[in-house]
Amino acid sequence: MNEKPITLAMTGASGAIYGLTLLQQLLAADKQVYLLISGPAQVVLNMETDLKVPSQPKDVQQLLSTHYQAQAGQLQVFGKEQWMAPIASGTNASDAMVVCPCTSGTLAAIANGTSDSLLERAADVVIKENKKLILVPREMPLSAIHLEHMLKLSRIGVTIMPANPGFYHKPASVQDLVDFVVARILDHLNIEHELLTPWGNH
Repeated sequence: MNEKPITLAMTGASGAIYGLTLLQQLLAADKQVYLLISGPAQVVLNMETDLKVPSQPKDVQQLLSTHYQAQAGQLQVFGKEQWMAPIASGTNASDAMVVCPCTSGTLAAIANGTSDSLLERAADVVIKENKKLILVPREMPLSAIHLEHMLKLSRIGVTIMPANPGFYHKPASVQDLVDFVVARILDHLNIEHELLTPWGNH
């Protein structure tokens, strides 16, 4: 864990399994992870998964560290207004941040630089420091407002990666579909994985 941590933010869009699978893969790849979970994301996690995610960051950290067998200190969870977190300042920006899944509200906040929460501020810092930011929207249909926000962010180098799995690998389960999307995210983070056979190697 010598590299800079990767920031993973989960918001309240459906598709919590995308974020959890990505977290699992990052930890398995020996990456240090800063995790942000919004209030709505906590609700969705409790609805869509068997995990009963507590409200306090330190309790979430303990739960997920145990669940995914993280090394001591490998996973750090920060609260919405924990402004002294390292990711709140450009002097300690992560090299990469992923918002997965990303709500349209979070997309709008990042596009307009509101920085009303640590999650939004962390994304703003990553953008201004010219680091990698990946947003994984999971909503349809997309309105002109959503598309304008995506275009605005894409033009400044943000990667917009909707959770749209492919089917050429003949998925046999929901997890196979999830793995496809997570594999593409890992590809863009330059992290090796075995979730998906590269195109042409089938």
